Amino acid sequence: MIVLYDFPECPYAQKVRIVLAEKELEFETKVVDLRKGEQRAAEFLKLNPLGKVPVLVDDEAVVYDSTIINEYLDEEYPNPPLMPEDSWGRAKVRMMEDMADMLFTPRVELVQAELRRPEAERDQEKVRRLQTEILHLLRRLEQTLGSRSFVAGDFFSLADAAFVPGLLALPSLGIELDSSLQAVQRWLHALQGRPSVRALAG
Repeated sequence: MIVLYDFPECPYAQKVRIVLAEKELEFETKVVDLRKGEQRAAEFLKLNPLGKVPVLVDDEAVVYDSTIINEYLDEEYPNPPLMPEDSWGRAKVRMMEDMADMLFTPRVELVQAELRRPEAERDQEKVRRLQTEILHLLRRLEQTLGSRSFVAGDFFSLADAAFVPGLLALPSLGIELDSSLQAVQRWLHALQGRPSVRALAG
């Protein structure tokens, strides 16, 4: 039985849940409450010495880091495949996933953190700056997508899974997709139609 150590609001855990759903894999969830500091408990640190979620346990395998977990799942449970067969295709997926994890999602999280503060205490200039940076990244994605169905090619991949949590959060950040982002709108609509994404959003 697969066990996922998870925190529901963590976008990196969410991208693993998307891949588990795409693979139609049954799994047990164990919530690690980050607000209570449970990620620093000795028992959890035995699983991940970095003290972060997600962690996936699959029989004897203990895997942490969402990107490594998702590649493990795609190799261990290859149907449906979420990585291309060719090396250049796999490289494109990894580069786009890196963009999601290192540039897009962190900015989304920073805006969310600021908006959780009482309105009088918010740094509105910081929010506006981050919103502008997110829109800049979305314009880069618009160029990357072009006529593609998905961000790294013609089928749903690990890169798409990495972008989903941040994309779903955009309305709550006050970011609208205008007519200059038609490819992004088309992509988001396709993502929202997938059962794995509907389960996450619901």
